[in-house]
Amino acid sequence: MKLSKDDLRKSLKDLRAQLHQNEPDASKVIAERFPMKLAERYGPTIALYLAKGDEIDPAPLTSRLRGEGYQIALPRVEEDGSMTFRRFCSEADLEKGPFSLRQPNDSAEVVHPTLVITPLLGFDAKGTRLGYGKGHYDRALANLKANGRVVVCGLAYSGQEVLHIPAEETDIPLDWVVTPDRTIPLLFSRIGE
Repeated sequence: MKLSKDDLRKSLKDLRAQLHQNEPDASKVIAERFPMKLAERYGPTIALYLAKGDEIDPAPLTSRLRGEGYQIALPRVEEDGSMTFRRFCSEADLEKGPFSLRQPNDSAEVVHPTLVITPLLGFDAKGTRLGYGKGHYDRALANLKANGRVVVCGLAYSGQEVLHIPAEETDIPLDWVVTPDRTIPLLFSRIGE
């Protein structure tokens, strides 16, 4: 029996909560093993996110990338429901956004990163990413891709890979996934490796 995307989302939310408890150092390990060749090729501006709940926290990776001289962008959900990426300079420039997320304020510069690091509930070997179902990342990534090349890298706990996630035409696939125990360049990777 195949699960619907909504059923799969619920199951993977529960799994991620358990993995969060089982892998307390996952964020630090991912920051240490992150393939810097992605940043080198697709910087100087890299989009990350601010973790919510039991998502992999990219804060250690953000610190590492900043220390290497890369500029950081964060997602912002705009009033019209679209998502943009805006330059992130300091915590003081953040405000409360939809879904209780912190995001850059509307005066932060809109940027067009070519490396976007995303949270996820699950992923499969084809690069299908399961998010929260609102489509913000897929629409924002489609807009970025319309203007050039974009590499998408998911951060995940070791157990978040599943056999199959139903893909829709509007789903933007992952090119890479980094977990605490693996760095996975997906089969169709757009960077030729």
